[in-house]
Amino acid sequence: MTQVDYIRRTGEIEHYFDRTALDAWKKLTGDQPVSGIRATVRKGREEMRATLASWLPQDLTGWRILDAGCGSGVLSFELMERGADVLGIDLSAQMVAFARQRAQERSHHAQGSGSGSVNFASGDMLDPRHGRFDAVVAMDVLIHYKPADVLGVLERFAERSERSMIFTLAPGSRLLRAMLMAGKVFPRGDRAPAIYPVHAERVVSDLIKRPHMHGWSSGRTHRISVGFYTSQAMEVHRP
Repeated sequence: MTQVDYIRRTGEIEHYFDRTALDAWKKLTGDQPVSGIRATVRKGREEMRATLASWLPQDLTGWRILDAGCGSGVLSFELMERGADVLGIDLSAQMVAFARQRAQERSHHAQGSGSGSVNFASGDMLDPRHGRFDAVVAMDVLIHYKPADVLGVLERFAERSERSMIFTLAPGSRLLRAMLMAGKVFPRGDRAPAIYPVHAERVVSDLIKRPHMHGWSSGRTHRISVGFYTSQAMEVHRP
């Protein structure tokens, strides 16, 4: 992964979520009713979020977790309620503002009894100034990067992770490729940056063979396909 390629790609993603489809994603990740294709995407994302959360201990007291590409913060809130100190990072300053607004609303209603905390910030998920974490969670973030760049991102996450990395990839299935060709998940003006289908198990296999990944092992995997949502959860951890 070259720094130039990474910066260019993050710029494209930031532009999309901040300027092109902000309202669409607020609705998708919020509580407003949606229908049709977006309803299947929301259902798939909810199932995936539950899967990723279930791969972490129920009691996360003392854990510091990076929610990379946190969006509206739904996963961050759940992990906080289980005791984790969560840092939610997103390229989109507008989505981060939305997450902070939701956090204020939650505090006013006194939801959750956990002893954790959550902070949201916009910027680069790889910025070393964020410090170290017990775990990194990246849901539907790496799907927008080419396989070689995915490996580079994960390797840099591993440098700052003590226990586990849980993330999703776009599986290289015929169904997903057909849906991407159809391009009907959102109207033309709202379509996300390109998604790169990969052989998820091969990506993880290549990752743990890298010299800097000594001590890391592949863990669980689970694919979710609901309507127009297809994504594969992967786990890499230190035994």
